[in-house]
Amino acid sequence: MTGMVKAVKIRYQCRECGAVFPKWSGQCAECEAWNSLEETAVSPQPKRQAGYAGETTTNLIRSLTEVSARQEARLLTGIGELDRVLGGGFVEGSVVLIGGDPGIGKSTLLIQTLSILSRQVPTLYVSGEESADQISLRAARLELDTDRLRLLTETSVERILALAASENPRVMVVDSIQTMFTETLQSAPGAVAQVRESTAQLVRFAKQTGIAVILVGHVTKEGSLAGPRVLEHMVDTVLYFEGEAGSQFRLIRTMKNRFGAVNELGLFAMTDKGLKAVSNPSAIFLSRHQEAVSGSAILVTREGSRPLLVEAQALVDSSPLANPRRVTLGLEQNRLSMLLAVLHRHAGISMYDQDVYVNVVGGVRITETAADLPVLLSVISSLRDRPLPGETAAFGEVGLSGEIRPVTNGQERIQEAAKHGFRRIIVPWANRPKQTIADVEIIPVKRLTDAIEVIN
Repeated sequence: MTGMVKAVKIRYQCRECGAVFPKWSGQCAECEAWNSLEETAVSPQPKRQAGYAGETTTNLIRSLTEVSARQEARLLTGIGELDRVLGGGFVEGSVVLIGGDPGIGKSTLLIQTLSILSRQVPTLYVSGEESADQISLRAARLELDTDRLRLLTETSVERILALAASENPRVMVVDSIQTMFTETLQSAPGAVAQVRESTAQLVRFAKQTGIAVILVGHVTKEGSLAGPRVLEHMVDTVLYFEGEAGSQFRLIRTMKNRFGAVNELGLFAMTDKGLKAVSNPSAIFLSRHQEAVSGSAILVTREGSRPLLVEAQALVDSSPLANPRRVTLGLEQNRLSMLLAVLHRHAGISMYDQDVYVNVVGGVRITETAADLPVLLSVISSLRDRPLPGETAAFGEVGLSGEIRPVTNGQERIQEAAKHGFRRIIVPWANRPKQTIADVEIIPVKRLTDAIEVIN
């Protein structure tokens, strides 16, 4: 029958894993994520293109010895903390994905970066969320040099790639990937298929042209990057922008980096002139009290290639509950429960009737085991309501048998603590330095009971 419109076929796709289902359900049967199925219209499959990783030749199979192992060319951003988390600047042809909460400063940092880079190389800022007037107002407020900064407001990936090919920048920012769409699909921008296909085209473009591409990604209410999980596997580097509400400090953490170390940490301070790099984060996280307080211990942790001094605070209070609370901020809760069990079994200090709260000051997340010893020392200090001896720092892993196990880069941790004026450092026996350090007392301990005797 003529004149009839063909019905659009609907399917449901999981935004977490990309699995497709004919009807909606509350939980994805593949990845078991709840409320992740989104309605999408079935569209013709896009034309698949070869050369995803930059290969344009037909002779794809070859010996590895035939491939020249050249050193990757890097472009310094001029912002020390950003260069640190990137592993030494942007790599030619790399794709960087940066995510964070709305308003945390992603666009501010990137326009500052392009403003600096535009003095050396051609750059392009592609915005799919803000108008050119809004970006111009922000640049004027930040007092940036934008004479050579090129700007494009567009959401079509095909048009962006065509204009970028003629412009030929060295660095291109796409803000944000959730607003982009490809004309080969009929689904709305932000859908799983659109985000995945748009990213694939941008990655292929970066590899074939050698242009460094930075993608801005939205985050979900759980704090993870929005879109399919495969998005993080497609790019070379994943950065997370973090910050406590009401705090002027912002953290950039490297979660993936094919060209450098992971778990690197960069610290910025938000000012009225934009983000300013903080070169000495230990001074920020250390809050020197005017008088000694109980429940506070200084731990020497390590973020990527940098030692960092952070204050761990503990509060121990009698519990009216049958199951006392174990609350942690910046530390894994299960690890605290394990440490308290070790404290009871091997030091005879029980917490079965006490609520224990532990907080790592400054919003830093501690994932390494070097925080075990200082956390337990802060807990004991709060329980006894007795401050630790002044100018004392500590680090070390606590084993289940009560031994203090060594951690990596012990010498660098000791030097960092000494640099900030700490004169007593409790370290694992295996991390004791071979040479003495002037005006610094190194106290090596083998077991948890030895460390407790030191603070008595």
